[in-house]
Amino acid sequence: MKRIICCLLLCVSLLNCGYSQPENQASDTRSEDRYPIIPRPAKLEPRQGNFVVSRTTTVMVPFANAELKTIAETFVSRLNTAGGLGVTLRNTNKMALPGNLISFIPSTNTQLGDEGYRLDIQPNLVQVEAYKPKGFFYAVQSLYQLLPPEVFSPQRVSQTVNWSMPACRIEDQPRYVYRGLHLDVGRHMFPVAFIKKYIDLIAMHKMNQFHWHLTEDQGWRIEIKKYPKLTQVGSMRNETLIGQYYDYDPQVYDKKPYGGFYTQDEIREVVRYAQSKYVNVIPEIELPGHSLAALKAYPEYGCSGGPYETATKWGIFEDIYCPYEKTFTFLEDILTEVMALFPSQYIHIGGDEAPKASWRKSPFAQNLIKQLKLKNEHELQSYFITRVDKFITSKGRKMIGWDEILEGGLSPNATVMSWRGIKGGIEAAKQNHDVVMTPGNFVYLDHYQADPAQEPIAIGGYTPLDETYSYEPTPAELNAQQAKYILGAQANVWTEYMRTPEYVEYMVWPRAAALAEVVWTPKEQKNWTDFSRRIQTHFARLKYLGVNYAPALYEVTATTKPLPNGQLEVTLNTKVPVSEIRYTTDGSEAGASAKKYDGPFTLDKTTVLRAVALPEKQYPQQGHPYRKEFLVSKVTGKPYQLANQPTRYTGGGGNALTDGKIGYARDFGTMAGFKAQDFSATFDLNQPTEVSRVMVGFGKSTFDNMLLPKALEVAVSDDGQTFRTIHTLPVDYKQRGQKSVVRLETRFMPVTTRYVRVTALNPGKTPADFAKPNQDAWLLVDEVTIE
Repeated sequence: MKRIICCLLLCVSLLNCGYSQPENQASDTRSEDRYPIIPRPAKLEPRQGNFVVSRTTTVMVPFANAELKTIAETFVSRLNTAGGLGVTLRNTNKMALPGNLISFIPSTNTQLGDEGYRLDIQPNLVQVEAYKPKGFFYAVQSLYQLLPPEVFSPQRVSQTVNWSMPACRIEDQPRYVYRGLHLDVGRHMFPVAFIKKYIDLIAMHKMNQFHWHLTEDQGWRIEIKKYPKLTQVGSMRNETLIGQYYDYDPQVYDKKPYGGFYTQDEIREVVRYAQSKYVNVIPEIELPGHSLAALKAYPEYGCSGGPYETATKWGIFEDIYCPYEKTFTFLEDILTEVMALFPSQYIHIGGDEAPKASWRKSPFAQNLIKQLKLKNEHELQSYFITRVDKFITSKGRKMIGWDEILEGGLSPNATVMSWRGIKGGIEAAKQNHDVVMTPGNFVYLDHYQADPAQEPIAIGGYTPLDETYSYEPTPAELNAQQAKYILGAQANVWTEYMRTPEYVEYMVWPRAAALAEVVWTPKEQKNWTDFSRRIQTHFARLKYLGVNYAPALYEVTATTKPLPNGQLEVTLNTKVPVSEIRYTTDGSEAGASAKKYDGPFTLDKTTVLRAVALPEKQYPQQGHPYRKEFLVSKVTGKPYQLANQPTRYTGGGGNALTDGKIGYARDFGTMAGFKAQDFSATFDLNQPTEVSRVMVGFGKSTFDNMLLPKALEVAVSDDGQTFRTIHTLPVDYKQRGQKSVVRLETRFMPVTTRYVRVTALNPGKTPADFAKPNQDAWLLVDEVTIE
């Protein structure tokens, strides 16, 4: 499980957006509208006119080139399925039928490389050139994207579709040789049909690597004939954690056995299918860590000998493979079967998050360190990885692993996958090792992509579409020679919370499309504004393909400003230009018939705001729904003084406790944090005001020592100097349960006052029966309202 630290953090700036409500900027003359290809070609020369595909169209291909003929047949089949066009396929050696022509022409120009191609589209002729079949395959992907999105329909569409391609000349080839997308099936696994669809989408975006994460602490997913208990026992777990790791204290489980694996026949089927799409499948067999499922099946390969249990929750576990000779035999046997199934040059061995506690406790491991004259357990891990690397190399393959394989010394032939930022990649490239860049903050697609309060559960973090698109895989710290070792980049999809294929698709697309452009398109050709318009047409393609993509690009966000009169001014924003924003303040759903947003508006009472952006183009028909409650009370926007400054969180600074915005359980970063001290704030109502109720929000996460106060006190004063307590609310601070924001309410007889002091008493230490007993307790304070 990568990103064990970053998954706990959320970017509190996720509501900062680039556009207020814009004018409609739609135009049919923009090149990104005429040529909405993703990834953007290296060179594209626009031309006037269009090539119209019709019943008179002939596709010419040399039948002697069987591989190329198959590519052309697939192209013609899609045209005829979606459009009912009756396009014919003919041998290049035969005379073409009357009408317009699409000609596939093998090129002798080696500069195009294996993946490059040329398209020359004129009103009556389309010429497709490539040096290798893979280049033709990618050329066809561009042809599809020059046609209407309906070309991806699995059935015939309306006869009114204009089946034309804009004239142009394209010369295209990728920037990087490695363009990857990953999928973890250890936490949750998915049907073969979905894996094939996943590969289809990889290929459609001109990516060429599918990294299949097949083994984990939570389940072993690949059949190994020599060790049948790996799937008979290791593929099953007794139950699965509900919610995020820190959502409940104590943790809660679904009490449902979970399991499954892919047979070797299914593996072969997937590999063959991927080959037909020019996608290489890289298997990952985790070692020496993330191996609990295997140790459950074969405990003799762990240092303690067990018993072990397949993990039912997420995280890092101490029990890993022990460096016995028999362990290496076991792993070599497994890898032998794996390599027989996967022709991939790369074999991924994980190598990440391998605690050394079991090795420190093991007399065998400690004696081995002495025997090999190693300095520590890190060098023992390097020895372990090097043993595996030598075996993989002896079979004519290359080992690839996560950047922890750098620790203790890098194995001579290893390729490094840099996930903990870019440091590991830089270090490996400087040592003349090949590198695939996959830093969590840019390309981990298990992160939230929009406001977490509006999104289904994710691991944490915040990686919106534009951040993924902004990624530059080649670090500036490398010189030209070192930069050659950067093979490309990969997006990773860890499935702790992705139980269904639909949810995987929601998290992956369109962010994976952004990475596809990052690794294909020349750096100087990248342009976010251009991409953000092309992706709108791309959404239509994904819709026809049945992909449950996320419309987060059209996320509406709201910024608030308290006004002197106690009202709250609300401004709605989007990151990209949209046709319009519609919103409601009565709790009803927002849609095309809701009130149109024309500029900032005010709220004079607590309100549930709903909004939705209507994109410029017809796809999608509406954007990402927004819902949030804003609090308005007699203290909204009023000044206050804190007796103690926040220890860790600042609450956003300024008037964060009276700005109308409330926090939520997935992001405590907007709250004010007080460690081992009380919270006390004095609010100035500016004039004598009748009050009878005070509410204060608190973040509760007892797993993190974030507790409710043991009491909430309200005191009032006419002069701001002398205060009298009018109400004390005792609170059960020992309550555990679900992580949440709890709004504590205290009511009292009406009193007229100018100053109100609200004090929350810190429990001091966590109770002895808590997950982390006798530690300093935190108070996390959210919005304060006074009525």
